[in-house]
Amino acid sequence: MKKLILALLLGTVILFGCTTEKTETMNPFLTEYTTPFGVPPFDLIENVHFIPAFEEGMKLHQVEINAIVNNKNAATFENTIEALDKSGELLSKVNGVFFRLRSAETNDELDSIARVIQPKLTAHGSNINLNQGLFERVKVLYAERETLGLSVEQTMVLEKTHRRFVRGGANLEGEAKERIKEIDTKLSMLTMQFGDNLLKETNSYQLIIEKEEDLAGLPESVRSAASDAARAASMEGKWVFTLHKPSWIPFIQYAENRDLREEIYTAMFKRSNNGNEYDNNKLISEILELRIERANLLGYDTHAAFVLEERMAKKAENVYDLLMQVWDPALDKAREEANMMQKMIDQEDGGFQLASWDWWY
Repeated sequence: MKKLILALLLGTVILFGCTTEKTETMNPFLTEYTTPFGVPPFDLIENVHFIPAFEEGMKLHQVEINAIVNNKNAATFENTIEALDKSGELLSKVNGVFFRLRSAETNDELDSIARVIQPKLTAHGSNINLNQGLFERVKVLYAERETLGLSVEQTMVLEKTHRRFVRGGANLEGEAKERIKEIDTKLSMLTMQFGDNLLKETNSYQLIIEKEEDLAGLPESVRSAASDAARAASMEGKWVFTLHKPSWIPFIQYAENRDLREEIYTAMFKRSNNGNEYDNNKLISEILELRIERANLLGYDTHAAFVLEERMAKKAENVYDLLMQVWDPALDKAREEANMMQKMIDQEDGGFQLASWDWWY
């Protein structure tokens, strides 16, 4: 009897080990792509692959970071900056597929995965950006950059790496550093929710047309696409238009029915501003407050000052100066075009004042 029990236990262990190995090898992210040009094998990728791949990617990335930090040799461009730049290959691979797929065509399962993985990714990134041992190696190289014999390109990479750490909060201490972590985690979740709301409201809208006369002005190809969309939604004999650009733009350009143009135009520009479950107004306030606090912690007066430091304009004042240079000429041109279109409307006995939804038409 004991031998039988032992055999069963041994068989279970072997079976479990084989199953685990099979599951891991089946995950396309955990093997080299064999596709032309290294294109992700989307036909093999399933939602169940993402979380294990993300977790393995973060684990491997941390191992690489630890190797850089614990290197007993003095910091060099090769063993610190270049090693850091090459680290996280698997994580980048999974990131690139998941977030592009989710932004293009999300679903409840992908949303659920994002809610699980986003805080972990943010914490992982913060732990690297705020890793004091890693930053010390970068600082040493940055301070000696003029004497290291680096190429122009290497110098640029070094400077950008140092700047990334500083802007990530590496120079902060104690509570301020911990607060930056908290803010970054909250911002990652809030901005993700902002985008989710916008995408879901976009996807949920349908302009359903039942009378063919309401299609007047629309090219046959546009009508056919709308008919196909209706058929796919089990609305045979109708036409469905959405807020996706291939559907929205032709409608707003060619549809003669002005009321319907107004409806679909307004729907587009009021997305996530309708007081419903997808409304973003509260999120915007929270994001603004956290961005201001983060900027202040890093020594900037405003979030704009923080962002523009790495942009061509450099300062908010320069942005406003440029805007003011084009503001009056742009308004004059817009008024000229509006007057021209109003004359066309009057000549055709339109009987209405030009509005935003007429401009495209």
